[in-house]
Amino acid sequence: MIDHGHDLASVRDATDRLLTAAAGMDNASAAEPSRLPGWSRGHVLAHLARNADALVNVLEGRPMYPSADARDADIERDAPRPLDAHLADLRESAALFQAAGTVPADWSRTVELRNGVTDSAARVPFRRWAEVELHHVDLGIGYELEDLPGEFVEREIDFLAERFSGHPDVAATHLTDGTRAWRTGREADGPEVTVTGPAPDLLGWLAGRRDGSGLTTEGGELPKLPPL
Repeated sequence: MIDHGHDLASVRDATDRLLTAAAGMDNASAAEPSRLPGWSRGHVLAHLARNADALVNVLEGRPMYPSADARDADIERDAPRPLDAHLADLRESAALFQAAGTVPADWSRTVELRNGVTDSAARVPFRRWAEVELHHVDLGIGYELEDLPGEFVEREIDFLAERFSGHPDVAATHLTDGTRAWRTGREADGPEVTVTGPAPDLLGWLAGRRDGSGLTTEGGELPKLPPL
């Protein structure tokens, strides 16, 4: 069962780690490329702040973003700001998200995210946790997939494996880190591809952050995953 209160606390801790690390940058390094194609580190920081605002909208029953164009325009507008402005915005938007998460509510209700995607309100804090952790890695400032909390890694693999489960373009796949196992892709109507490797490498591949070169496969090639 999802514990949204636990996940809100995890979001707070992850945000504190991100803010502490980002404070070690300067204006020049904030303008340098991130690990995400076409985005500077400023783009990543701007996206994180606006995503917090957007998830407040979700929790309060409003559209996540006014439109896809508005979302992109806000990120482009905010990306070139000085580092101090980014950090202040991240702190303020994170505090507003935490406040929205403490309002008494029916956490079993269904909420709508982008592109018609729906989920339970209780899973929104975990979705924010994923944004903060993975984009911290995307900044390329010394925080790697191997540094992610073990609980988060396992749960995000669970989430992404479920997301690709039943996808007609993804081969039936058995994933394992040698201790735990997951299944994803098409329903198995024959032999599965088995993908083995450390949990951070499995997560990196599923999340589009690594090419899978740290994984081994049996029964076929490493499946190609659609974009998230």
